[in-house]
Amino acid sequence: MFDPVDIAVKRLDHAGDLPLPSYETSGSAGMDVRAAEELVIAPGERGLVGTGLAFAIPEGYEMQVRPRSGLALKKGISIPNSPGTIDSDYRGELKVILINHGAEEFVIARGDRIAQIVIAPVQRGNLVMVDDLDDTARGSGGFGSTGV
Repeated sequence: MFDPVDIAVKRLDHAGDLPLPSYETSGSAGMDVRAAEELVIAPGERGLVGTGLAFAIPEGYEMQVRPRSGLALKKGISIPNSPGTIDSDYRGELKVILINHGAEEFVIARGDRIAQIVIAPVQRGNLVMVDDLDDTARGSGGFGSTGV
């Protein structure tokens, strides 16, 4: 088993008594987050939904914001920049961008589960300028070059 990472969380005034994000099952990778406000998103439109929570994510980690599969399947609701990244140095309110790909208005009530968050380690890269790259079987083929 792995050791959990402590994440400091601040409940903002408009979060009220909403429950903190939590894992719904013992095998869940993500914690469900809830809306701290009401909003209606028309078909084809986007909306920004506050959660009423701010986090202090430890250096070396990120918080990924991902869609909830049930909302995507049943209502056509997704996150356009999925997964959204919350960096370790951000201390503002977690807000979720939702997009309505469905055919009907999507009504968000305060307390509705709107997304999930996953805590993930970050590996930073060091870019090294070179004149040539090594050869691979795939080469520069992209955008469907490996199959139909």
